[in-house]
Amino acid sequence: MAAGPEVAEAIAGIMGVKIEAVEPDIALPGCYFGVADADTKYVYNGLDDCRAVALLGGGMKVCTIGCLGLGTCARACPFDAIRMGPKGLPIVIEQRCTGCGTCERVCPKHIINLSSITRRIIREYTTDECTTPCQRGCPAGINIREYIHQIAIGNNHRAVQVIKERNPFPAVIGRICPRPCELECRRNYIDEPVAINFLKRYAADVEKESGNRILPYKAPDTGRKIAVIGGGVQGLSVAFFTARLGHEATVFEATAKLGGLLRSAISKDRLPEEILDWDIEGIVEMGVKIEKQKILGRDFSVDSLIQDGFDAVFLAAGGWDSRLARGATDQIESPIPGTYVLVDLMRFGPQQTAALSMGSEVVIAGGGKLALDAAKVCQENGATAITILFRESWENSPVSDAELENRGMTDINIVFNAAINRLMGKADRLEQVEYIEADTAKRTILSAQTLILATGRFPELVFIRPMPEGAEAEAIEKTDLPSDLSLRWEGAQPYKQPAFKDEVGLFAEGDVLADYSAAIKAIGAGRRAAASIHQIMHGLSPSLTEDVITPQSTLQNVYHVQKVQASQRQIMPICSGKELALCGEIERGFSADMAREEADRCLQCGLICYEHTQTETVDKKEEPTEASG
Repeated sequence: MAAGPEVAEAIAGIMGVKIEAVEPDIALPGCYFGVADADTKYVYNGLDDCRAVALLGGGMKVCTIGCLGLGTCARACPFDAIRMGPKGLPIVIEQRCTGCGTCERVCPKHIINLSSITRRIIREYTTDECTTPCQRGCPAGINIREYIHQIAIGNNHRAVQVIKERNPFPAVIGRICPRPCELECRRNYIDEPVAINFLKRYAADVEKESGNRILPYKAPDTGRKIAVIGGGVQGLSVAFFTARLGHEATVFEATAKLGGLLRSAISKDRLPEEILDWDIEGIVEMGVKIEKQKILGRDFSVDSLIQDGFDAVFLAAGGWDSRLARGATDQIESPIPGTYVLVDLMRFGPQQTAALSMGSEVVIAGGGKLALDAAKVCQENGATAITILFRESWENSPVSDAELENRGMTDINIVFNAAINRLMGKADRLEQVEYIEADTAKRTILSAQTLILATGRFPELVFIRPMPEGAEAEAIEKTDLPSDLSLRWEGAQPYKQPAFKDEVGLFAEGDVLADYSAAIKAIGAGRRAAASIHQIMHGLSPSLTEDVITPQSTLQNVYHVQKVQASQRQIMPICSGKELALCGEIERGFSADMAREEADRCLQCGLICYEHTQTETVDKKEEPTEASG
């Protein structure tokens, strides 16, 4: 505020809100190929305003979201912070931009938008944006076009910054990624895809060899504390992105070393430990705190973390495969109060299952016919009211009424088309389970002291302290909460990955049931979880917009390329078996010359545009085409 922090705090006190540092917004153009580069150019019959052209003629006749290049944003900017460049695209002068949003409001094509660290982390790509095929194919959504461009011009520092916008493990992923982005590369129409992942590894290796850590930008400190349970790829990614959002993140790891399955399940000649440690150290340097050999349920609980002042707790404890890796399969674990996995209930004898602290009211989620056996075990352990939730419809049900009668279990309540949506409890007790009906979206709250999950893992939930009804999350201090409310907690799920945005409830299609099949997917899930935590703490419900890009989205695209010269892909140098002890890993990595040559193969695509690398034998000069309307 212009009047200073004291006046700001006084005004905040009157309004019942609190002061927080806010990062600046800046305008950011989102179109790569201007009218100067277009094969076919249009004239607009004297119209010189982008809005008028968009209204009367639909604007660009080739790319539906392309920049019209008439400079309406530049003329509208009250601070003279935008000029039109030689290619007919807006150029933002950052020193002058105040983030007022005038340019964003006048652009009819959404080409220029406000951007900030927070906006870039929490946003998902939409159909209104110019995205590239490789970017859409990357589970983490890395801006591949831009980091390859930076490598091509020799700016490896900036390339690493661009990669770390969406990926805190560039050196690791550069070695082990299954490279789905390369399947979408438009060079496949001509020869071979660009070696996208090897270029990522090259930039990350340059950073490591220099010894100078390159860190992405962070938002100002918010004063909020986040606990992340689990120091695997997803948990560390959650901590990395929440730290970049300005929150104080602490990771609680059960073992002596971070990295999860990356450290225990991948051959060291594919992923040396020093490479994994280098990327993890980079996460720590973002301000993330680490607590090792701290086991949930033994050294702390979800409730105790909230009582200790954490504003949110995220559970990323992994699945049954993680328990195998740390040798904890002979124990019954309950990281969430009153919650157990079905395999623990069924594999131990009556004496051990008695240690489950079974409540009188039990909810069993999934499990097919095994859920009936589980219900019988629960009854033997004192449960009197049991509800089974099946995601399947009655027609596709794994059990029948006759089967229930034959087992003498007619008093069990079975709900079909239902999935768990939220957990609620007090101190170290589970009290309620909310489920949602998949076909009607109706929500129902069940009283429950015990929850049995048929999956081999605990759900990834965000735990927070519920706010008093009608209160703003930012306006109330922890010490102001009623004593009863301060002991309560809620567990809500992050928003779904875009491909499954219409699914509801925990363990829906697309949700992870075992640890991730690829680390890059876990990184993407970590960013979505961090975005959800940020939204939940600000009193917002984590959700996706209708125009978010999914595999079913209708987008402009090209299915062949023209005037592109074939060029050979750079082959990754391999270390022979005899040299492996000296090399330390199988792949040697690109040299600087190889990386530059490979980066030059990139066509620098947009939504439907791409760079030509050769001219036609007969160069046809395109005349301007008159736009209709």
